[in-house]
Amino acid sequence: MTALLRYQAALLVRSQRWLPPFILYVAFLGIGVQSGQPILDSLGYAAAALLPVAAWLVRICVANEPPAARACVSAAVGPARAHLASLLVALATAALLGAVATLVVTLISDPVSADHQMRVARFPAGAAGLIATLACALLGTAVGALTTWPLLRSPGRAVPTMLLAALLTMVTTGSPAQAAVQGLVTGSREGTVPLPLLPLAAAALLTAGAAAVACVLTSRRSP
Repeated sequence: MTALLRYQAALLVRSQRWLPPFILYVAFLGIGVQSGQPILDSLGYAAAALLPVAAWLVRICVANEPPAARACVSAAVGPARAHLASLLVALATAALLGAVATLVVTLISDPVSADHQMRVARFPAGAAGLIATLACALLGTAVGALTTWPLLRSPGRAVPTMLLAALLTMVTTGSPAQAAVQGLVTGSREGTVPLPLLPLAAAALLTAGAAAVACVLTSRRSP
């Protein structure tokens, strides 16, 4: 599996197709996060903005190979393992991007509550933001896995479905991503630092299920 992950990572880096989602995420942060803003609010925004970016990265990684190359890799290691490697590389890329953003936001934000009346511990807040970011990266990966090949083949249907699913995952009550981000926002109002471990665990379970479905279908369908 290590060789597969290196192969998929090299494909992603060399293709430079990661640049548009990277630029989009930086633009989101540039618009929504500014120095001196309450730390937990800013961390919640950074986490939420990562979800559609993670879904986009999945779409890129899954479609990086030409059909002939994908067929060769699938024949050598099995289609399910080849597909899983692309999903894991997308998840790792999104998580790394989110971790860097979380660090930057933690350092530039003001460690205070939303009303600027209470102090908020900076590094515990950063840890909470990192957990929320990982939850959003996981759910973005799940959305991407369920809205691209082999489940949806036509870009005309897959892309709008991906965007709608990412939006609903972020705003629907009960979604782990919504719970993680809302926890940060609520903590900012109350001057407390939450640890969204339950949303993270739920996001991991949902993503594992989505990846399993995608990998099973990959074994049954040809590109």
